[in-house]
Amino acid sequence: MKALLLGVLAALSLSPALARADTLVDNVNGETVAEDGHVVNFVALSFDDKGVITHVYARGEKLPKHPQYHVDGKGRVMLPGMIDAHLHVMALGFSALTLDLSDTHSLDEALAKIKAYAQAHPDRPWILGGGWNQELWKLGRFPTAAELDAAVPDRPVWLGRVDGHAGWANSKALEAAGVTSATKAPEGGEIVHGADGKPAGVLVDAATGLMDKAVPAPRPEDRDLALDTAQRILFKEGVTAAADMGTSIEDWQAFRRAGDANRLYVRIMSYALGIDNMVLIGGPGPTPWLYGDRLHMGGLKLFMDGALGSRGAWLKAPYADDPKTRGLPQLTDTQLRNLMSRAAMDHFQVAVHAIGDAANGEVLDAIEDLSQTYTGDRRWRIEHAQIVDPADIPRFGRNGIVASMQPVHQTSDRLMAEARLGPDRLKGAYAWHSMLAAGAHLAFGSDAPVEWPDPWAGIAAAISRQGPDGEPFGGWQPQEIVTREQALAAYTTGAAWAGFAEGKFGRLAPGYRADFIFVDTDPMLATPGEIRKTKVLETWIGGGKVWSADEPAKDTGEKK
Repeated sequence: MKALLLGVLAALSLSPALARADTLVDNVNGETVAEDGHVVNFVALSFDDKGVITHVYARGEKLPKHPQYHVDGKGRVMLPGMIDAHLHVMALGFSALTLDLSDTHSLDEALAKIKAYAQAHPDRPWILGGGWNQELWKLGRFPTAAELDAAVPDRPVWLGRVDGHAGWANSKALEAAGVTSATKAPEGGEIVHGADGKPAGVLVDAATGLMDKAVPAPRPEDRDLALDTAQRILFKEGVTAAADMGTSIEDWQAFRRAGDANRLYVRIMSYALGIDNMVLIGGPGPTPWLYGDRLHMGGLKLFMDGALGSRGAWLKAPYADDPKTRGLPQLTDTQLRNLMSRAAMDHFQVAVHAIGDAANGEVLDAIEDLSQTYTGDRRWRIEHAQIVDPADIPRFGRNGIVASMQPVHQTSDRLMAEARLGPDRLKGAYAWHSMLAAGAHLAFGSDAPVEWPDPWAGIAAAISRQGPDGEPFGGWQPQEIVTREQALAAYTTGAAWAGFAEGKFGRLAPGYRADFIFVDTDPMLATPGEIRKTKVLETWIGGGKVWSADEPAKDTGEKK
């Protein structure tokens, strides 16, 4: 691992040996999104010793004859670095360093993997990880503590569901957390019980907090390793900037340690996890941009509901496959408005997780109320906006709302969404085209580690509404397909605008940071299937190369 980090450090954009004066990169098939939203082509660009673009050259334009430094693009496709508008940086790193069940397709397969992992790590007092999905397993129910006990009976096990909104514990873990038959679930959470009335092993949404006091907290050096791991994963996928949705003070300190040590390269737009972290990190207002536009905390992340897969998403009508519930709202209307107001009064941007149609409707109501008091350019963000009442979609076009959505959620969730909602409530599901048509500002991301931070799978899904298998034929709810230009914009200029970073990065234009990638596929011409297979050849940030496919890093936690 030390050798890997030294190799990465040697080629980073903060290094003055790479961010060179008068550097010309030519012989490229360049594409970037212009201010009007259209893709424009170019053949070369130059940047200065601060890693800021000084000129972009169109075909036929005269190039400088004697640049101080020269990089031959070898005729490759050059694009702006991709921006993931919604992920969890530290969770991505930790998911690559702990037990990962995202590739399991049955309960038996998962239990076998858990048992093998525990046997391979006898020194670990807890077995931690995540990525399980009972829907993918076709289990028809949640897994149980008893099943987990059979795999690991000797120490606590705590495994997060793929969406991060539920956790699976064995009996040792439940005991360590003090969760018994008498334990009441906190508001906005659920303790799943068995027929005998005892906790069955799964805690949903706010109830997962019951495990926090028992699970060992990561050490600072663990967090540093997780951040380094997450950065390498992102570079390999061509992601040069990301919105970190739910930054704790511990996460922020890891970001700052990396910045102070000249090891922070990905650009992080941070959104604090709750009011307490917002105040601890930002104090009276958003932080300045730090480390050459690599770190900024400008917003607050709130949760209005849970996730569809664990039936925590708050719906206007009962779930089609469980009429006993409409989901789990995490806040009352008064609590939501008070928290949003607390942030807005100090000019923090507000981002609210809302998946179900009832949750989205409530957040839209709150935005309309608060916009009368907190005027100006607020860019209220609704994260996910997965299931929206069609009658509410026009409201996304008011008050400068950002619809922060994840295209791969649609392809991953399609069958589950049909089961949860039934056929009559799908018209407002993952409605990207309708959001744009209503005037919303669209920003795309992955929600990693819920999904892999692969913008190419996201672009392919956005322009086809089909999964990797090409299903369904013609696309699912194909009226919601967006154009290639719109998809690329949502991963670049749209994602930058959503984080108040326009003018800094997201485009390849004079005055912007020289964040770019070389890829082997032209997303404006290739088929969705070809786009999914895109290989990132090089990733550059601030005029410095941080990833090369010719020099692959080892032990990246990569899944592809």
